[in-house]
Amino acid sequence: MLSTKLPEGVLPNHRGLYYGGAWHAPLAGQYVSSVAPATAEAIAEASIAEADDVDAAVRAAHAAFDTWRRTTPAERGVLLRRAAEVLREHADSLALLDALDTGSPVTMLAGDARFAAASLDYFAGLATEIKGDTLPMGNGHLNYTLREPLGVVARIVAYNHPLMFAAMRIAAPLAAGNTVVVKAPDQAPLSLLRLAELIGELFPPGVVNFLTGGRNCGEALTAHPLVRKITLIGSVPTGKAVMRNAADSLKPVLFELGGKNALIAYPDADVDALIPGIVQGMNLTWAGQSCGSTSRVFLHASIHDRVLAAVANLIPERHKPGLPTDPATTMGSLISQAQLDKVEGFVRSALAEGARLVCGGRRPKDPVLARGFFFEPTVFADMRPDMRLAREEVFGPIMSVFRWDNEDSLFDHVNGLDYGLTGSIWTRDLVTAHRAAARLEAGYVWINNTSQHFIGAPFGGVKHSGIGREECFEELLEFTSVKNINLKLSAS
Repeated sequence: MLSTKLPEGVLPNHRGLYYGGAWHAPLAGQYVSSVAPATAEAIAEASIAEADDVDAAVRAAHAAFDTWRRTTPAERGVLLRRAAEVLREHADSLALLDALDTGSPVTMLAGDARFAAASLDYFAGLATEIKGDTLPMGNGHLNYTLREPLGVVARIVAYNHPLMFAAMRIAAPLAAGNTVVVKAPDQAPLSLLRLAELIGELFPPGVVNFLTGGRNCGEALTAHPLVRKITLIGSVPTGKAVMRNAADSLKPVLFELGGKNALIAYPDADVDALIPGIVQGMNLTWAGQSCGSTSRVFLHASIHDRVLAAVANLIPERHKPGLPTDPATTMGSLISQAQLDKVEGFVRSALAEGARLVCGGRRPKDPVLARGFFFEPTVFADMRPDMRLAREEVFGPIMSVFRWDNEDSLFDHVNGLDYGLTGSIWTRDLVTAHRAAARLEAGYVWINNTSQHFIGAPFGGVKHSGIGREECFEELLEFTSVKNINLKLSAS
C-alpha cells in the first residue's frame, strides 16, 4: 500500500458501492487496488460492481424517482447548493486524493472541486426555469407543453478529472427531477467514493448513487431497461460501444468524446500572446490528457519559425514533470503503463514517418520519477496531414506543428478528420476571426484564447467528438422530455 502518510480525511473510509442511501459490499465480493500513477504504489481498494450490483443500484434509483420528480424545483436547488458548499469545504483534500489517484498536480486539481461547485450552483438556479410553452390553436382549444424528467440517468465519467466530472455532471439531471447513477473511471475511482461519503446523505435515498467497477459495470448500465439516458465522457471507441449497447432499448445518449483539435495562427496574430496560448492549449498540466487540447498547431509560414522556437523554449520552463503531491509541480504523469506505451508508440511512428522532434520525446531522467508513468512534453514539427500523429488522438503530451500559407488548403487539413470538439483561432483582424470560426468544424471555438471553460457556454463536439451540449441551459433540457397537452374547451 501507499508508503506516504496522508492527512486525516483524504482517503475514503468506505470501499463499497453507494446506492439507495447506503453502502453495500459488491455482491461478487471483488475488489481491486487503485494504483498511484506517479509511483506505481497501491493506494486503496475499490469495489468491482458487476451486473447484479448495477441492477440493484438502478432499481434503487428507479424507486426514488417518483418522489424526487415531485420534489419542488426550489427544494432540489437547495440540496444542490448544499452539495456545492461541501465541495468547497473539502476542495483541498479532494484535490490531494485525485492527485494521488490520477497523477495530476495537486495545486491545479483544487480548482476542479470549485468548478464543480460552481456548476452545482448554476443548475440549482436553473431548476425553476424548466418551462413549457402555450401554443395558439384558435377558439375552443388550449394547447400547452410540459417538460418532464426522464427517470434514471446513468453518467459514466473519465479519469482525467474524476471528482470534477462526477460532481458537476449530477447537477443538471438532478435539477430536472431525474435520479442518477454515476460510474467512476476504473483507473481512478477513489474520489468518487469520497464524494459519495460527503454528499450522498444530503439527498433522499436512491436519488444519487455511485458505482465503481470496470467494463462489465459500464455495459450493464448502458443495457439496463430502467436506465432512460446514458451519458459518457470518454474515447470515441468507448462511445461507439456504449451507443451499440444502448441501441436495443433505444436509449438517448449524451457524449463528450475525443478530440484532435486545431490551433490556427494567422500572420497578424499577437505573437507575444500566441506563444503562451499554444502552450496553454496543450493542457500539459494534465500531461496532455484532455479531450479539448489543441494538439494540432497550424502556424502561418511568415511566423512559423520564430513561434516554434519560442514555444520549444517556453514549454520546458513552464511544464516539467514532477510528483503530483508537490505544490510546485506543474505537470503530472500519465494515468497508466498502457497510456505511457501508447504515447511512446506515437513518438516512434512520428519519427519513422519523417516528423522532426523539436523537444521532449522521452521519459524524464529524474530518478525520483522512475517508477511512475511520466513523459516529457513533446513537440514535433515538419508534420504532414497523412501522418498517424496528425490523424489520431494521443491523449498525451505531444504537440504537432504544421506550416501553412493557403487558407483553403489549411481548412481542408484542419477539417479533414472525423473529430470536431474544440478549436482556437489567433488573429487581430475581426473579419478574419469570424470567417475562420465559421469555417472551423468544431463545437467550441476560442478566438485569441484557449482551454478555458465558462459555465453557461455550451460545450460539446461535432462529428465523432460528441453528441449534445453540456455546462449550459441546453444540458438541463437534455434530461427532459416534452409532453404536448391539447384541451378542447367546448363541445362545438
